[in-house]
Amino acid sequence: MGKYVEYVPVCPEVECGFGIPRDTFRLVGDPKQPRLVIHKTGADHTERMETWARKRVGELEKEDLYGFIFKSDSPSSGMERVKVYSDKGIPSKVGVGIFARIFMEHFPLTPVEEEGRLHDPVLRENFIERIFTCMRYCDIMEGTRQVGRLVDFQTKNKLLLMAHSPKHLKEMGSLVAHAKEMPARELVERYEGLLMEAMALKPTVAKHENVLLHIMGYFKKDLGADEKQELLEVISRYKRGLIPLIVPVTLLAHYVRKYNQPYLKEQTYLNPHPAELMLRNHV
Repeated sequence: MGKYVEYVPVCPEVECGFGIPRDTFRLVGDPKQPRLVIHKTGADHTERMETWARKRVGELEKEDLYGFIFKSDSPSSGMERVKVYSDKGIPSKVGVGIFARIFMEHFPLTPVEEEGRLHDPVLRENFIERIFTCMRYCDIMEGTRQVGRLVDFQTKNKLLLMAHSPKHLKEMGSLVAHAKEMPARELVERYEGLLMEAMALKPTVAKHENVLLHIMGYFKKDLGADEKQELLEVISRYKRGLIPLIVPVTLLAHYVRKYNQPYLKEQTYLNPHPAELMLRNHV
């Protein structure tokens, strides 16, 4: 990923002034509003961490972040299932780190994930796909709120959105179709919310199969009987878990070039992130 993004390192404990090494922190009390406490001494540093975190997320606005990776199980940076200790010292994995909570409240649309969960190929591919989608959206909308650019983005990402959420795709299509009926700012804000909601939903094998067959429909007048049979067999093997997604996608991309399908050439679904990352080789 380092070839394609610039990392912005953030370490809450060090930046907040706790230094290295430091005593162990714990989240204690109410899981919805836990306190950040040093285990050995019982010293409460919640206010100190929250004050720093609010200041830091304000600074991060200048970085134009397209995503953020949190640290698993951290009382400051855990995205979910962080241990919260009761008054009797009994832990429950129900909390969110202090900094992570404030970050996600401040940047509700920014794609986020935990480093531990990125070992899962499906979660990893989905997170990185969200990052590149966010980048493309920001690039096309930079400096303008013109409806035409929104329509262009929707058109090019239709199949990608279909793989994540047909329901959201339909809502977004309707929103764009009635764009002239609402103020541009409201339109963009509603569209952005739906876009990030849709991309946060993981594609399934069934949804990918639906998109693959949808693309195949564009070649019904071009493909010979043998080509159609081969393509259906490849999609079937993907459905049964015998081959990764990259195989049917590569075959379809070949037909897009061979039969010169201009609409499909523009579809980000066929190339949503750099091929060098090989993300679809494992899903």
